[in-house]
Amino acid sequence: MFRASGILKLAALILAFLLAVFLAFQLLEINVEFKLGSMMYKKPAVYKCGLSKACPPGHMAFKLTSGAASVVGPRMCLEDKLLMSGVKNNVGRGINIALLNGKTGELLKTAYYDMWAGDVAPFIKFLKEIEEGTIVMMASFDDPASKLNDEARKLIADLGSSAVAKLAFRDNWIFVGGKGIKTKTPFEQHIKNSADTNKYEGWPEVLEMEGCVPRRQD
Repeated sequence: MFRASGILKLAALILAFLLAVFLAFQLLEINVEFKLGSMMYKKPAVYKCGLSKACPPGHMAFKLTSGAASVVGPRMCLEDKLLMSGVKNNVGRGINIALLNGKTGELLKTAYYDMWAGDVAPFIKFLKEIEEGTIVMMASFDDPASKLNDEARKLIADLGSSAVAKLAFRDNWIFVGGKGIKTKTPFEQHIKNSADTNKYEGWPEVLEMEGCVPRRQD
């Protein structure tokens, strides 16, 4: 009787031990699965100005958005610094411009010029005074072109623009160039105002561009 009772106790202990081992392995498996799941669904890293990848050394991250119809103004960001936006209350109808130090990215000046009801002469004066080595960011809002004349278009083309020559009434346009640039910039987008393709009544869809602009080295 005593021997049978001892055997039963031993069996119960072994069973309890095996159950504990089984539960431990189950918990370990759940933990591993949870960690793997967390790795699989990990949010992608976000870099300066919301870019999906970091810029290489010697470059600065930027993101540029045109205005939306005549309602929402453009937005400009460089190296995680918001330069121009409706929130900052420094944008307006026409062409919006930010000037930046080509070496440091420091914001030098912002301005906007009404190309529908304004005068192109102050805009031309502004363009002529841009110093060598300055990064120039431009974005349209509502209408960027009605008052543009050949002189203004030539000055913008000298900053690296390819599209300014054909910029027209209510087109959307964004551009990053520089004073003293030797070639046409790769950082430019242009979409025509067309009743057949406009996203908004009377205006084309918003343009957005991001990238890495090289710092001036000399």
